[in-house]
Amino acid sequence: MYQRRPRKFSKYRSNGRRFQNRGNGNGRPRTQSYSSEAPRNNFRTIHNPEKLLEKYNNLAKEALSSGDKTLSENYLQHADHFVRLIAEKNKNYQLNKEKNNNEVVDLDKKKEEVGDVLTEKPENN
Repeated sequence: MYQRRPRKFSKYRSNGRRFQNRGNGNGRPRTQSYSSEAPRNNFRTIHNPEKLLEKYNNLAKEALSSGDKTLSENYLQHADHFVRLIAEKNKNYQLNKEKNNNEVVDLDKKKEEVGDVLTEKPENN
């Protein structure tokens, strides 16, 4: 039996009327504004890596208990990815912490030097 091909989007509605472009009165179409500033096509997850690691470990345990070794391995690979992300995050945190500590020590030394210079009495000849 002959099947109709689906129609591509046209400028007419199914009832024969045209779609109307309702502008804001000055001839230009209005733009939609959304309350949040985040882009609408942002597919990144909001959860932190620690929660996602726990989630995929739990999913792997459930899959293994139901007898699906392949799905369990898949979830464990996802969990391994988040383990690496957490390790990198912790490494960067430690490096930044050490860098900030070194800067604080340098500032303390400079303050001591400035304090020594200010407390020294100038010699009058």
